[in-house]
Amino acid sequence: SGKGSAVAVQMTLTAPGCGMGPTLAAEAEQRILSLPGVASAHVDLVWDPPWSPDRISTEGKMKLGIE
Repeated sequence: SGKGSAVAVQMTLTAPGCGMGPTLAAEAEQRILSLPGVASAHVDLVWDPPWSPDRISTEGKMKLGIE
């Protein structure tokens, strides 16, 4: 194979103490790898800048029913 993009993602969680972080990062990595044209994926959990509700996209707020 070898054809395709290498994708690197930095993601955060709502709380640094969330024990699901590694599981969520691994799931995100698997989903990215399943996309057409992706040869490799690496997801890093980061804590800077810290998460806040202001970081939710307009689309995300609509899906969550937040105005």
